[in-house]
Amino acid sequence: MQLDTIGDELTALFVIISDTDSTFNFLVAMMYSQMFNLLCTKADNNPDGSGKLKHHVRCLLDEFANIGEIPNFDKLIATIRSREISVNIILQTKSQLKSKYKDDAETIEGNCDTMLFLGGKEKTTLKDLSESLGKETIDMYNTNITKGQSESSGVNYQKLGRELKTQDELQVMDNTQCILQIRGLRPFLSKKYAIEKHKRYSQLFDSSKDNYFDVAKYVAERRKRTAKISKKTIVDEYDFVM
Repeated sequence: MQLDTIGDELTALFVIISDTDSTFNFLVAMMYSQMFNLLCTKADNNPDGSGKLKHHVRCLLDEFANIGEIPNFDKLIATIRSREISVNIILQTKSQLKSKYKDDAETIEGNCDTMLFLGGKEKTTLKDLSESLGKETIDMYNTNITKGQSESSGVNYQKLGRELKTQDELQVMDNTQCILQIRGLRPFLSKKYAIEKHKRYSQLFDSSKDNYFDVAKYVAERRKRTAKISKKTIVDEYDFVM
């Protein structure tokens, strides 16, 4: 598959697996493990001495919990960044990561500088997010009025801490909003980007059914292709003595 050449030039590699059958998921996990190791070795041996790849390699790992457990991923995610390799882990819930990587889940999460919450209602995710957002200060006033022969009243003023976003508030968060946390910055609430506004939206399948890309058909046609050599093609000839 020439995985070690991905960082040499601009390349797009699509890894498509079944979302219902996990029989061959281990092969994908092995492929990622092999790719990370090969690219790290190549970056370390870069002739310019930078220790980095020529082109940044970004892995968009959608449905990360379903691709199988990548060996030593907790160590890889902490070291590949210096080689110009980054990973976007996409999960439905944080419990999926804990279920797959057990005690290493916190290490993996800790090595992610950015966390984007698009919405959800899984308790573990909501609880951890609510705690990580911190608290805000609120003012509380208590008014007491006593009626009798001599009426009296009093006002009690207090400052209390409250979660910036409680679990129930996160659960019913507007679907057009998201929460972004970047290391070193305060988390902030933002609007999700409307993909329909992108200048190339017309080229997507969502815009037109004519943009559908048939992977099976493409692969079948590629297998039928044969090399065509013209008169101008330079061919190296070798003589072998048996």
